[in-house]
Amino acid sequence: MPTKYFEIRWHSRAGQGAKSAAQLVAETVLDEGKYAQAFPEYGAERSGAPMRAFNRISEGKIRVHYSVENPDVVVVIDDTLLSPTIVSGLKEDGVLIVNTKHSFDFVRKKTNFNGKVCIVNATDIALQEIKRGVPNTVMIGTLARVTGLVNLEVVEKKIREMFERKLPEEMIQANIRALRRGYEEVQCSG
Repeated sequence: MPTKYFEIRWHSRAGQGAKSAAQLVAETVLDEGKYAQAFPEYGAERSGAPMRAFNRISEGKIRVHYSVENPDVVVVIDDTLLSPTIVSGLKEDGVLIVNTKHSFDFVRKKTNFNGKVCIVNATDIALQEIKRGVPNTVMIGTLARVTGLVNLEVVEKKIREMFERKLPEEMIQANIRALRRGYEEVQCSG
């Protein structure tokens, strides 16, 4: 019997943390005893250029190594990238998660996607909590809430492990607050 994968495709601009978010999700899943992959795909390698990152998660070993073409979830970290191509291949029962201050109607109009849409103003949360407009931590919290894929406490522990030697305690706490707000403030429709 073939292995079933849960797949996530992240869309952002270089410098917004999609690669790091995918890596953190994979490491959290590994800590929970599952198998995971995380990998980026770049176009022009410059800050602000569109890029994608991917996660593939499974209860069993993952034997495939290629881009995620039919994701269960699409996460959009920059709403200026919204278009019908963003949701290309998204499974019919899939979820579109978007960092935006706009409405569900705005997202649906830009993407022509009629399935489940979840929105959170992650950039504003990141600015308020972390003092930088890098919304990836917020989006991980949102992903945790919407999918139940990762446990929020395990993500918090992983953030602490990853940053305890690199960042002051206040910055670690700010990232954990941003993560929790993403979890708490996401809204879904459809």
